[in-house]
Order: sequence, then structure tokens, then C-alpha cells
Amino acid sequence: MKVTAPAIALLFVAGGCAPVMQPLKGTPTPAQTLPALQLPEGHQKIVFKWEYADGEMLTRGEGAFRVAAPDSARLDFFFGGFAGAAALVGDTLRANGPDLMRRLIPPVPLMWAALGRLRIPALPDTMVVLQNGLLVADVGRPVEWRISARGDTLMSLQHIPGGKLSEEVSRTPGGDVVYSVPTARRHLKLTIVKTEETGPFDASIWNP
Repeated sequence: MKVTAPAIALLFVAGGCAPVMQPLKGTPTPAQTLPALQLPEGHQKIVFKWEYADGEMLTRGEGAFRVAAPDSARLDFFFGGFAGAAALVGDTLRANGPDLMRRLIPPVPLMWAALGRLRIPALPDTMVVLQNGLLVADVGRPVEWRISARGDTLMSLQHIPGGKLSEEVSRTPGGDVVYSVPTARRHLKLTIVKTEETGPFDASIWNP
């Protein structure tokens, strides 16, 4: 994941009923106009501070991403005397640690979207439109996912089974990332302390 801003935030926010999504409007374009939306080449370590709210509970700590193109990422959280980790390799997600750690981790497609990579299940039919320079695509019949991208940058991924917004990851040009679950009350904010290019990681980190 290439981080160009001084800080990045991953937010888990919520509350209320799942919003109903409206059909796309705009000029249809061929499905093959979807950009690749992959991790940049190489290896990175991204150190961050985090704050997590779940109802009345508030927890803070530190952590790090280790990201390796094309398809591997590890996330470590540290808080008090506890620690947790999750490793994502392809479509396989492994996590350990206390229950709190597991609540911080989104499903595989949204976890990849938080890192800027598009990796959703193969589904028939894609409708692509352009909206003021923003490419928006609905995938599946009925629609299961909505993708927004600007150039080769993934801006958002929405899971919309049954036409209702179930979960969403959105990414701002400034580097913030938001993961939201409309029917939950969770909020996780990550603030980047340092980002550095590294050499290859030891293979053992992909089995937390």
C-alpha cells in the first residue's frame, strides 16, 4: 500500500438501518474500463497509532501493517499487555488474539479495499458509468458490490446485497480510509506514524 499522506485513518462507524442504494445514473461504458486496482510493487511497513470505540468502550494502542505485493498483508495490533494479528494472503484471512482483535478485522474483500486493492468474488454482469470523472461500477445480478475509482486509485467498495448497504470501505485522496457497518456501533481510527520501504519479509509472518 503506497501511503503519500502524513496520516491515514481506518474508521469503523455505524448506527441505524442499512441504507437503500439507488441505481447508477450516467453514461454506460464497457466493463473492461475497470482499472486493475492492485497493490504497488515491493514491500512496505506502516506503523500507526489506533483508537477503537465500541458502544461505550474506548481502547487505544499501536500497530503496524506489513504489505507485500501482489497479494499479502499482515496487520498487528498492540494494546496494554495484549496483542493480536491478522494475515491476509490471497483470499485467505487468518487472525489470532483476543475477541477484540477479531472485531477489528473486516471481511476479505473489504480488508483488501482498505489497502487499495480490488479483490471481490467473480460475479456475472458489470455496469460501469462515469460520474464527473469518477468511475462507478455495479457488479453482479442482482448487484452485490459497487466500486468507485478515480484513475488507478480505489476510492470505495460497497457491499450491497439486496440493494441495501451492508458494509463499506471508502478512501479519501488525503489518505484516510473508512470502514463502516450501518447497523453496528464500532469505530476504529488509525493514524500513521511512519511508512518505510523494506526488503522481503520472512515467510513466517503470514501464519500468525
